[in-house]
Amino acid sequence: MSSGGSASATPSPNKTGESPFPGGGSKKRDSLGSPSSQPILKDVGEIYSRLLDHRPVIQGEIRYFIKEFEEKRGLREVRVLENLKSTIFEANDQTLPKCEEVMHENLNEALRRLQLANEMINRLQQREQEERQLQIEKLMADETQRRELWEEFMKEQQNIKAVVDEEHTKAMERLKEQYAAMEKDLAKHTL
Repeated sequence: MSSGGSASATPSPNKTGESPFPGGGSKKRDSLGSPSSQPILKDVGEIYSRLLDHRPVIQGEIRYFIKEFEEKRGLREVRVLENLKSTIFEANDQTLPKCEEVMHENLNEALRRLQLANEMINRLQQREQEERQLQIEKLMADETQRRELWEEFMKEQQNIKAVVDEEHTKAMERLKEQYAAMEKDLAKHTL
């Protein structure tokens, strides 16, 4: 490049007022409608459409999406949903009432069995309580009888003790008399 002109990003008119672009006239500015600016506008429009306008790409993706889900799959999802719908209606109309009926029958039978079991358990508890009460009464009677026997035994022991004490006292007195008599005999012989 020459030293007289500078190459910059923005074109500027030279000293003579001529346009730096080819085909430029002697006017300082061209209007947008002039034939010399149309190729620039076309290039700018093309750059804009390539860099900033994503509509063609998006439209291509939309067409691919529609083709994939409508044409290739052949409304398979719709059939699946219809099958699910019919299965749900069948379950609501037939299966659920049957299940409900069976459940009520089984629950009623289970309730009846539970009531019978409850009655049996109550009877068993009542019998057990009655037996326990009888055992308690028997134990109380046995205890009363043992107390009476014990008191009678203790009275007998007191009587036996009194008899033994009395015999012991009599034996002690006889021994004292015997020893006193022996002492007298001994005193006679020693004198």
